Amino acid sequence: MAAHKLEALYLPPESTSLSRFKDQVNATHGLSLSNYHDLYRWSTENIAEFWSDVWDFTNIIGQKGSHVIDQEAAIAHNPLWFKSAGINFAENMLSCRSTEKVALIQATEPTPLHPTPEFRRCTYAELYELVAELVSSLLANDIKPGDRIAAYSSNSIETVALCLATTAIGAIWVSAAADFAPAGVVERFEQVQPRIIFAVSAVAYNGKLHDHIPKVKSLLAELSAKSVPSPKVVIMNSLPYAQDKSAWQEGWIGYPDFIRQGKAERRGLTVSGEILWHRTSFNWPLWILFSSGSTGRPKAIVHRAGGMLLQSKKELALCADLQPSDIFFYYTTTGWMMWNFLLGGLAVGCTLVLYDGSPLRDPALLWRLTDELGITIFGTSAKYIEHLASKGYKPCEHHDLKTLRHIYSTGSPLSAALFDYVYQDISANVLLGSITGGTDICSLFAGMCSALPVYRGEIQCRLLGMAIESYSEDGKCNPPDVAGELVCLKPFPCMPAGFWPLEGFSDDKAVAAAKARYHQAYFAQLEGVWYHGDHIVITSSRQGNGGGVVMLGRSDGVLNPGGVRFGTAELYDVIEAAFGTTGKIVDCLAVGQTISDSDERVVLFVKLPDGQVLDQTLEKTIKDEVRARRSARHVPGKIVQVGDIPYTVNGKKVEVIVRKIINGASPSIVNRATLANDCLELYEQLGVQLRAEYP
Repeated sequence: MAAHKLEALYLPPESTSLSRFKDQVNATHGLSLSNYHDLYRWSTENIAEFWSDVWDFTNIIGQKGSHVIDQEAAIAHNPLWFKSAGINFAENMLSCRSTEKVALIQATEPTPLHPTPEFRRCTYAELYELVAELVSSLLANDIKPGDRIAAYSSNSIETVALCLATTAIGAIWVSAAADFAPAGVVERFEQVQPRIIFAVSAVAYNGKLHDHIPKVKSLLAELSAKSVPSPKVVIMNSLPYAQDKSAWQEGWIGYPDFIRQGKAERRGLTVSGEILWHRTSFNWPLWILFSSGSTGRPKAIVHRAGGMLLQSKKELALCADLQPSDIFFYYTTTGWMMWNFLLGGLAVGCTLVLYDGSPLRDPALLWRLTDELGITIFGTSAKYIEHLASKGYKPCEHHDLKTLRHIYSTGSPLSAALFDYVYQDISANVLLGSITGGTDICSLFAGMCSALPVYRGEIQCRLLGMAIESYSEDGKCNPPDVAGELVCLKPFPCMPAGFWPLEGFSDDKAVAAAKARYHQAYFAQLEGVWYHGDHIVITSSRQGNGGGVVMLGRSDGVLNPGGVRFGTAELYDVIEAAFGTTGKIVDCLAVGQTISDSDERVVLFVKLPDGQVLDQTLEKTIKDEVRARRSARHVPGKIVQVGDIPYTVNGKKVEVIVRKIINGASPSIVNRATLANDCLELYEQLGVQLRAEYP
């Protein structure tokens, strides 16, 4: 669809929250900002004034104080924000107390045992009462501010309530999706040592019911083997099936029993039942998300409470212009940052749709949900959209979709052809918001804006307050339309507080190591700027947007098949654990091979002992081990035997170079002096063969 058809839909300034904010900024500061680019430039040049204005405009509940940020603070110093502020994330999420307004709708994938599962609904008043009961129960179990509460669970009403109750008392939320293999969860939970683990008894996926209890047992056994203090275990049953407790271990309790503890204790509540919100500092840890683990075990990224709240309000209430009348859906698991992103819709007062199950087994399922529930904001991944297009499924021919007004896509770049597909075969009247950010910031650098047009193949704009640019490899700012590295020049509130452990939560040595790792992750590549690891183009400005953003892919070796990001280390650890002692595999290297505009497959190169050949039996064993120890999404799309694995003189596998070579680059791009063993011509030959499989 041509861009000009969308301009008429989304440009009128009087119809957007953003235009009203611009008018307020002009009035407050005596300015004459006339378009988005003017406002964006002002927001990145005057960050203290901008974020203070966002606080006021979006009606943050809490004490703001007079300090915003030290004006001369450098981004690499990770400065503190709003030093005198006092806020509580959950208090802001639960400002609505309506007995009529639905806060959450839970939808479950059909299975043969339950082919027509009913929707579970929870009003804002009911959600508040549930959170109050959980607050009391957590306090009855001696949970204190700073303690970690973990979930190994599905996307359900109970999981949302638990997250809010955890943050209501100043504890720290940690989450792993139920589809994660126990070994992957151990790598995460052992770092943060949760006091309580909430886990589901079963999950529905791909038309089947899967028993989750064996995975919980395996997780606990591995944590115990690593001398992690034993957490309390609470089992939830959010599906409409009978719960079998015969396989439970001694000491486990059910979710209803845990709730009853709170009803009996009534801790943390006033006589009338009002939650005694624990208002923390703006920079207090809210939740911990984990990186993909491409350079070792996953990094435990600590996000600050105020940063998450303020950034979410800016993105959803200001830029996206979400309203209390919106029905907001995002297909996500509890292990992806988009689950945290979705949660922010509660602060707007809209209804969130929680879906747990496969989105692909029945291509009509999510679109039926859209019609049945009146979904207005539909979030998904580029891979999902590509899957529908490749199957020739046209939702507009089978569904009404009259309530849809926004479709969001993330996880991987959304190609121009898929923009065409959305507007031709889904809806011609939606704002298609391709968005980008990441686990590192648990929010967005660039994305949707209700006051701007949509252009084919482009993210609409750099979001307000996020001073991102395209940089050359030598650290210079590129002009428009020139590809480079995504960097951020100025501090922003949702910068992580750090990597776990933070100061005050561990000994000085561990804290110092975490700080060094944090600096290495974001500030070692290019001096003085946040280096994000994405390759981008910022286009020339059109219609006052200041330039759209085109994502060209990751700059590093993170794997991204089907929009599911994970690190090579997660595969290497499996190979080492399963085959390291047997000698069946000497070494391995994993890279991503581009197979379409929005997808890649994981190619695992394996070096075997002399005289050994990669046969079907070994290939199947490798895939089975990866599936069992990680997940089905981690299984390599191709396994290839090689004679050697390239390393640098510093002992690092040459992932990025090999990735480029198998995708068509010449080995001449590498400085041979950096290699300990030069075997790249081998990968050039293999690249020709691999690319021939996807002409």
